[in-house]
Amino acid sequence: MLQGLIVLPWWGYALVALALTHVTIVSVTIYLHRHQTHRALDLHPAIAHFFRLWLWLTTGMVTKDWVAIHRKHHARCETEDDPHSPQVLGLRKVLWQGAELYRAEAKNTETLAKFGHNTPDDWLERRVYSRFSAYGIVITLIANLILFGPIGLTIWAVQMLWIPFFAAGVVNGVGHYYGYRNFECADAATNISPIGILIGGEELHNNHHTYASSAKFSCKPWEFDIGWGYIRTLEILGLATVKKVAPVPTYAAPKEACDLETVKAVIHHRFQVMARFANEVLHKVHDEEVQKAAAANRQAAKLLKSAKRLMVREKALIGEAGHRQLQEILATNSTLHTVYMMKERLQDVWRRSATTQDQLLEALQEWCRQAESTGIQALHDFSAAIRTYATKSVAA
Repeated sequence: MLQGLIVLPWWGYALVALALTHVTIVSVTIYLHRHQTHRALDLHPAIAHFFRLWLWLTTGMVTKDWVAIHRKHHARCETEDDPHSPQVLGLRKVLWQGAELYRAEAKNTETLAKFGHNTPDDWLERRVYSRFSAYGIVITLIANLILFGPIGLTIWAVQMLWIPFFAAGVVNGVGHYYGYRNFECADAATNISPIGILIGGEELHNNHHTYASSAKFSCKPWEFDIGWGYIRTLEILGLATVKKVAPVPTYAAPKEACDLETVKAVIHHRFQVMARFANEVLHKVHDEEVQKAAAANRQAAKLLKSAKRLMVREKALIGEAGHRQLQEILATNSTLHTVYMMKERLQDVWRRSATTQDQLLEALQEWCRQAESTGIQALHDFSAAIRTYATKSVAA
């Protein structure tokens, strides 16, 4: 029986395959995604080139192609121009044909020219990695056969399939279809799992689309982003420099009224503010109204229950039919209608264009006055919470 230079038990080969594919996942999430595409961190040239070489050997992907396609995805998300939106193309197509969609978009010279700027263009990139993109995976196949014998072919096949399925299929497909959302960003991105290990942290896709330029994908205490762990290790070793992470709200003692610092803090942390509004106002008031309705009319309570998701969801994502359904439900309950209108008015504060700081301050102060005049305790309490937001931490 033919054997390679390295002989292992069956589970040893399985571990080798998982380890090799994990290095590839780490190369994609740290180098291609967080470093090259979004410039969330800088990498030492030696580390950056290791990742580039590894990806050439294990995927044959060209840095400029990957970066351009992903930037276009963010710029055109959930539209006909999105290279791989399951909302447009269907989940099945993106999940099982994600690699084909990637290769098709990589042939679009307009995409590469418009979105592929500031990617490597040195001698190695021009003369080796881009010119002979398929040679690397052939070298890997030969190396696997030499090291592990015939089982090396299986290990190589796993390596070749891992990124097309998990990165191109699962993240781009499931990550815009199923999962939970911490933040109501403008697109349908979801967090597939709170534990980001299998795909290097890319599981936390809603967090990423909310704060695309953050080097850290986890936002909640129970979420884990293994890619961030590797980045922090590289930073400690002097091999990486983090440029940006998602903002963390800071608070001061409650103020009598909003001031310009409050406005700046609320706008800067608007996604966290709206997530808090959803939990402390929309969900709380909705549950109270459903309980009241259930005591009198179970059918009415059942109707109100269906409004919970629609009230929180970004309006553009529920479509015309969903919007009509929501309006019909809200018309039957004045309290829910009020809190929903207050949600939209709060969002209008930072959606205003060509508005001075004084006008923004006046708008936020007016929102607080309206919230407190509704007689709804949750809105009154949230108005007080708004006045604790600060641009820097201040001891109470």
